Amino acid sequence: MPSNLPLKGKTILLTGTSKTTTIVENITSLGGHAIIAPLIETCERLDSKDAELLNHAKQYDWLIFTSQNAVEAFASKMLRHQLNADHFQGKIASIGTKTTTALENLGFQVSFMPSVFSADIFVKEFPSVAGNHPRCLFIRGEKAKSTLKDGLPFELKEWTVYETIERHDQTSVIVNCIQQHQNVTVIFASPSAVDVYARDVVPHIGWHAARIAAIGHITEAALEQYGAIVDIMPSVYTMQAVIEEIMKVGDKS
Repeated sequence: MPSNLPLKGKTILLTGTSKTTTIVENITSLGGHAIIAPLIETCERLDSKDAELLNHAKQYDWLIFTSQNAVEAFASKMLRHQLNADHFQGKIASIGTKTTTALENLGFQVSFMPSVFSADIFVKEFPSVAGNHPRCLFIRGEKAKSTLKDGLPFELKEWTVYETIERHDQTSVIVNCIQQHQNVTVIFASPSAVDVYARDVVPHIGWHAARIAAIGHITEAALEQYGAIVDIMPSVYTMQAVIEEIMKVGDKS
């Protein structure tokens, strides 16, 4: 196998939202075959009080974002109401490099990002930089877990800005992909995608038909609750780190 094509002969199935153009190009350039089969999609939650809520958001000491999807929905609201980053005076906390990059592209400066891109690590590390009795607003999706609200030692207000929609139309795409290709790795980046895969796909082919990769220990735990064996779970919680781990492993027997 040529050293410059470390993914040659490998098929990588992406189950997250369809916003994956860059990683598909990366996989292809490394000799791999990428298939997008999104089991979830996200959409902005519109509210007649969005203008009021945006205005209220400037009163907080911290705005907290834990996903790129939350940033994109928040950005849509800003654009619709002709606001920019200067409107918000509070500091910004972010989980993950993609979330941080999306915020920076809007003109925000991120003041805190946890050492591990996970809500439970955020809860452990954020209080030391948050200050005394901070006013914090968590910009979230409707499926976000209560980890922050339950774990932080101060009051946390929440604003749900996007919703997650399950894609049940991808079952045949995934089943056919795994049955027709060798050395398939299925990548999961959220428990929501795991849930859909477990209900829709596993009854047809089981968990062992493909190699399983997880981004983050929360997603890994969701897979293990269904009895899946997680073959790949990098210490850095990014898609690129998963791809690098896939390069290192042998063929799926």
